[in-house]
Amino acid sequence: MSDIHESSYVDEGVEIGEGTKIWHFCHIQKGARIGKNCILGQNVYIGANVIIGDNVKIQNNVSVYEGVTIEDDVFIGPSVVFTNVMKPRSFIDGKNNYKETLVCQGATIGANVTIVCGNKIGRYAFVGAGSVVTRDIYSYDLVFGAPAKRRGSVDKKGYTL
Repeated sequence: MSDIHESSYVDEGVEIGEGTKIWHFCHIQKGARIGKNCILGQNVYIGANVIIGDNVKIQNNVSVYEGVTIEDDVFIGPSVVFTNVMKPRSFIDGKNNYKETLVCQGATIGANVTIVCGNKIGRYAFVGAGSVVTRDIYSYDLVFGAPAKRRGSVDKKGYTL
């Protein structure tokens, strides 16, 4: 059984795995799939058709837009933003131009990171707080900065090698 706070709104057609907790003021749009034993902090937005694996922790004030897939065991820090259109214009309907973003198993994304769409964050990669991801991040890479650059490697537990 999932635990969804009464202030959150979950659209029809959303799948939520057993043991998942959804905190205050969240919105989960139609077609989203959230795995087992996840935690979505306060004020999290999950766009239509987003896929989230098992054991994912998403901290407060995160926006995960359509086109994003998050695999198992991922940590997403507070105020992370994913994008889904490369050249947004308010007067152009970009819904047919979403670029897919993949966050692979075990990755960590620090607070206030912006992830430009169309990129892949590899398994157990570590993206430092405040970074701007503008290209693919390889598995076990430690990256930070704006734009995010490789600064080293981490092991499966996140320790710098």
